[in-house]
Amino acid sequence: MGQAKIIAIFNQSGGVGKTSLTHNLGYHLALRKRKVLLVDMDPQASLTVFLGLEPSDLEETIYQSLMAAEPLPIHSGLYQQSLDLVPANINLSGAELELVVADMRELRLVDALESVRENYDFILIDCPPSLGILSYISLVAASHVLVPIQTEFKALKGTELLLQTISRVKSRANRQLQISGFVPTMYDARTAQASACVESIRQSLSKIAPIFPTVPRAVAFVDASSQQLPLALYQRTHGAIQVLKEIAKLLDKK
Repeated sequence: MGQAKIIAIFNQSGGVGKTSLTHNLGYHLALRKRKVLLVDMDPQASLTVFLGLEPSDLEETIYQSLMAAEPLPIHSGLYQQSLDLVPANINLSGAELELVVADMRELRLVDALESVRENYDFILIDCPPSLGILSYISLVAASHVLVPIQTEFKALKGTELLLQTISRVKSRANRQLQISGFVPTMYDARTAQASACVESIRQSLSKIAPIFPTVPRAVAFVDASSQQLPLALYQRTHGAIQVLKEIAKLLDKK
């Protein structure tokens, strides 16, 4: 198994399908017989909810591991697969402020993950939709970053700031950080604008990192999440499942 590939799923913009992508890719990597840990670093705790936990009921979350160096509270064997979760709740919003003056803040998540890294093939970090310190320490802890980009032109324009942030982390705090690629999300094949945006993403970003298969816009993603299931368990014949399988396969090969 060796040391896990740690992938931060990161975009400073909200509403790009980041958490849904983390949820579903984690499940499909587990289906490929990989041992996977999902880490919820978003104070909104959507990933925690998607995976069937109630954040307000949790006494131990990633917060305690970051701020008190407590062992990661790992919830194991989700969906009867080799898929585990480190949950979050609203307490993590306090860490955003507390970490500003904390000793060795850049290494808090690095240290928390180090003790379990050899137990996994993949660790996927669901970053918050911001350029704040929680996203920063997630990028410092990661070996790779995967960037979901909504297929709208305004989303593409925001990538410059995102890439500057990744470059800043790579220049000093984490020189080994690599961009695994970009995932166009929420694609609506019925609109010419979405098709043009995908082409723009390919033209402008393919020189930086690979462009993964495009994830379609589908109400089924929302419905599956509300039922606390990955899409493949909620609607087994949905066309997007093949796309998710292909992305997981490509990540597994890299």
